[in-house]
Amino acid sequence: MKPHWWLRCVLLFLLMVVASTIVLHDWHQYTEPALHWHILINLQLPLVINAVLVGATLAISGGTLQVALRNPLADPGIIGITSGASLCAAGLLLLPFTLPLPMQYMLPIGCFTGALLSTWLIFKISKRLRNAASAVILAGIAISTLAGAIIGWMYLMAEASAMRNLTFWIMGSLHQADWVLLSVSGPIMALSIGFQLYYARQMNLLYAGELATAAAGVSPQLLINRCLFITAIGVGAAVSVSGSIAFIGLLVPHLMRFIVGHDNQKLLPVTALTGALVLLLVVAISDMAAVISLPVSMVTATIGGPMLLAVLYRGRWRV
Repeated sequence: MKPHWWLRCVLLFLLMVVASTIVLHDWHQYTEPALHWHILINLQLPLVINAVLVGATLAISGGTLQVALRNPLADPGIIGITSGASLCAAGLLLLPFTLPLPMQYMLPIGCFTGALLSTWLIFKISKRLRNAASAVILAGIAISTLAGAIIGWMYLMAEASAMRNLTFWIMGSLHQADWVLLSVSGPIMALSIGFQLYYARQMNLLYAGELATAAAGVSPQLLINRCLFITAIGVGAAVSVSGSIAFIGLLVPHLMRFIVGHDNQKLLPVTALTGALVLLLVVAISDMAAVISLPVSMVTATIGGPMLLAVLYRGRWRV
């Protein structure tokens, strides 16, 4: 007999506690009490909270997009949401102009704006192509390619120190967040996760097609638009505190469908917890390496690539 899905949620939560303990294990090794609490409160707790929120947001957003767009390739990175947020962040980090607000506030605002603009552009292009399933992916690839080219041109104009900061940020880093940045981006990510869980039951109707969804009293286009909007603001917030992180939004939902099935009321909570656990484990691996701060995207791609090939080989690649 298979365990209930909520038991899996409890197990994932316990594993998250264990991973968090690994990350926080060395704060007590310092002799001065003031230094104890400074490291715990100002460095390691923000790191753990950032990993949990970013991992959960990217994973659940990938699951929502795959259902809403009826495409197993839908992922914040592939369809261009992450690229739009990264482009605006690169502009803030590289271009030499005076900002009206401190960077802690401007970076989330810029990432929100980029994510929403890229989502709007993808939506408009897909509408002109009659909402074809492949239109979103093609539009996303085009936006990602264009954003990458623009960022490359920005590199040519940037100073060496700014280029180094942007390089680490694009490769993904969970160590950049502090309480100020999390106070802006954290509630946005939490609200995005909450709204996606709220719409999980309605998203189940999309499996039967738009006509069946409308017959059940739910406007399919309005539901899809809401899903795109709430994922865009969540991903924008995640990118603002972690940079670009690969594979979480694409791989985790597919693995969880293999385990818990396609019911979004069960799938999305488990997916969010798994995404949070994955990033906590990445942080723990980087902490145990104790040599350098490993780029998060490099670790997730190294782990996720073989797992993605395994999912494809087993024929489980569907929504």
